[in-house]
Formats: sequence, C-alpha cells, structure tokens
Amino acid sequence: MNAKLQKMNRLIETAQRLRSQRSHHLHRLPVIVLMPHSACNCRCVMCDIWKANADKREIAPAELARHLEAFRRLGVRWVVLSGGEALMHGNLWMLCELLKSLRIKITLLSTGLLLQRHAENVARWCDEVIVSLDGSREVHDRIRNIPQAYEKLVDGVKALRLVSPRQRVTGRCVLQKMNFFDLPNLIRAAQEIGLTQISFLAADVFSTAFNRATPWESPRLAEIALAENEVEAFAALVEKTIVDFAAAFESGFIAESPDKLRRLPQYYAAILGKNEFPAQRCNAPWVSAVIEADGAVRPCFFHEPLGNLRANSLDAVLNSERAVAWRRNLAVQTNPICRTCTCSLYLKPWAKID
Repeated sequence: MNAKLQKMNRLIETAQRLRSQRSHHLHRLPVIVLMPHSACNCRCVMCDIWKANADKREIAPAELARHLEAFRRLGVRWVVLSGGEALMHGNLWMLCELLKSLRIKITLLSTGLLLQRHAENVARWCDEVIVSLDGSREVHDRIRNIPQAYEKLVDGVKALRLVSPRQRVTGRCVLQKMNFFDLPNLIRAAQEIGLTQISFLAADVFSTAFNRATPWESPRLAEIALAENEVEAFAALVEKTIVDFAAAFESGFIAESPDKLRRLPQYYAAILGKNEFPAQRCNAPWVSAVIEADGAVRPCFFHEPLGNLRANSLDAVLNSERAVAWRRNLAVQTNPICRTCTCSLYLKPWAKID
C-alpha cells in the first residue's frame, strides 16, 4: 500500500510539474538553493562574494520558520545550502532541523575549510556534501587565496568520513585560466582525498552573480577566461584526459560524459568568438529558486530577483504577475544570460528526489 501511495504521489508531482511549465504558474518547486550566510572564508579569484564580507547577512531560524508552510505548499523536496559559506552561519543546524521537519533532502556546498570543525553536525543533518576543489595542492591554494586551504579541505573530508564513512562527499571544480592545465592532477587529487565524484564547470564571466556590481570586462575577464592558445591546449588536454581516465568516466567518478567535458573548451572558444556557445537545456526557473541571505528570491543564480521573502511568501513571489510573465517570456535558447550560462539545471518532470 505504501509503494502504491508513493507511486501515486510521484504521478501527481509529474503532472504538476508539466502543468507548471505549460502555464508558467508554479504548482510544485522541487529544489531550492538557500544561501543562509552571505560571507565567505575564501578569496577566490573567480568570485567576488568575499569582497562583501564586511556586510555580513544571514537568514535567522525564525525567518525560515515563517516560510515553511510555503515550502510545504510548493512541495519542496531538496534544499541546497550555498553561499557564501553556509558553515559560517550562527545557527545553521537549527535551519537544518526546520527543513528536516518537512523531510527535505539537504545538500551542503562548502569550501571545506570548516568541515573538520562541524563534521558531526554535517553528518547528522546533511544528506550530501559538495566541496570546492580547484586543483592539486599548490594550484588550489593559489586560487582560493587562503593558506593551507587544500590541507584543511583534506582534513575536513577525513573527519567527515570518520563520523560517517558512507557519507556522499563530491567535488566541484571551476576550470579557468589558473587551473585548466592541472586537470589530470585535479582528478587524481579528488581520488586521493576520497571523494565520491568530481564535476566540472566553466567560469561565469558575464553575469552579475556572485556579488558583482557589473559584468566583468577586460582586463578582469582576461584574468579568468582563456586565450586562444590556451583554448587549444585545453581542448587537447581534455581529449587526453578522456583516454587516460576512461575508467573514471565509465564508473561515474567523473560526473560529466566525455562530450560534456568537451563543452568547456568550446565555451572559452565562444568567448573569443570562435564558435557558438554550447546549447543549453535548462528548466531551472520552473523547478527551482535561489533564496539569498537578504531574502531576495531569484529564478536562478544569474537572473535578477523576482521579489523578497521579507515582504511576501515564497509562493506569492514566484507566482506574482511579474514572475509568471517573466517565465512566459523567457526563451532559454536565445536569452543572452541563458546562452552564456555555465551552470544550467534540467530536472525531468518524473525525476526522483530522495
């Protein structure tokens, strides 16, 4: 009987997601990216979040509690704790306890610097951890601009494994000018650290996400994006990596397929005008939302806020006339922000979230 009920609920969810994408009114919102804390403990070269550390903001448990009923109405199933660094929050575990009262899956995105200190609570409240890994030891520390950042990350993963040996801990890497050449060493580092999986993204250099007042222009863009000779070297290295790490692709340790990994040098070639940007398949604004530490609600990391939770409920923000009209008029394949996006999300209507 329980299995039949679960199947029926999934069929209802699928129908509601399809209905949402036809009407642009959100009946179900499976995924929320929650930024509980605005500051960060790294000073990464490809991110400006840390530049606002003096103006620290965080979501208080009482604020989140006010919106739990809206989470329930929207059928939120999965919350990704992002930031900034979520582990810098003054009472993160109270937020997690509130989310778990709705049986929500929790994924923690972290720099890894505070993972050792919080290992027991991370294991208790988080279903999955994704750490930022930018390269082998020296490369990682140079990009993070924090002494012993790599060592602290390694120690954090070890501490978490001691508390919860079967905890899923994966790595995410932004490949750009300062680390693309380190790709093979980076994969080996992820294996040596004991990560469950590693995934790769290109650097976002166009949007106002990650605390940028304006999109980057030269010379700042040139510090992160690849030059023409570097694009060629990157493409060749990707092909060599596909051969040398065939087993890691086959096992799923490398999250991307070979073709998806090839999209990264293609992306940097597109910045130089050498080819089109890789086509995007994304339905993030119809299946997810981003909530920032000041209450701002975005349809994804890169588009402008649709409203604020300090003035309205989540479903009121997402289903306002403005928000519905925005989704109705959004053409992912032609929108300039979507076309240059490095972090698209496509959630199938029947996708299972556990």
